[in-house]
Amino acid sequence: MAHDRDHVERVKRIARFLAEREGANVEIVLKAAELHDIARDCENHAIESARIAETILRQQGFDEEFINSVKHAIEAHSFSGKIEPRTLEAKVLSDADKLDAIGAIGIARAFIFSGEKKRGIEETLRHFEEKLLKLKDQLYTETAKRIAEKRHSFLRDFYEEIKRELGFEDLR
Repeated sequence: MAHDRDHVERVKRIARFLAEREGANVEIVLKAAELHDIARDCENHAIESARIAETILRQQGFDEEFINSVKHAIEAHSFSGKIEPRTLEAKVLSDADKLDAIGAIGIARAFIFSGEKKRGIEETLRHFEEKLLKLKDQLYTETAKRIAEKRHSFLRDFYEEIKRELGFEDLR
C-alpha cells in the first residue's frame, strides 16, 4: 500500500533528519509524523487524522500546547488540504511527507497507489503533472529543498522517459 506503515516510518525518519537540522521540536515532529495518516481512508484525511491524534494524545497525557502543535502539523501536512503551516514543526512534517512522494520511492508509491485505485499508466502520469512534479516548489525548509533537488530530477527524468516510451508528446 502507498500509505502504509512503511510510509509512516520513512516520513518519521525524514522528519527527524529535517527537524534536527532545522532546529524544530523533534518530539512534536515525530509524534505528528507517527499520526499524520492515521485516518488515510477518510475524504479529508489530514483533518480527521488531527482529530483522532488529539484524542490519542489527550489519553496519553500530553499537555494542550503539545497537542495543538501536533494537531496543526497534521492538519497542514496535506498537499490537497490547502492549510498553510504556521510553525516550523508543521513545515517539517509537510516537507517530510512531500519528500517521500518524489524520487524513486515516490514513483513506486505513485504506481502502487494507482494499482490500488485501478488506474492505468496515463492516469498515473497525470498525477505526476498535477501533484508530484510540483512538490519540489512547495517545500519550506532549506534542508528539504536540498534533498528534493536530486529526487525531483530523478522523478522528472523518469516522467519524460516513460512519456517517450509511450509515444506521447505532451499529456497536458
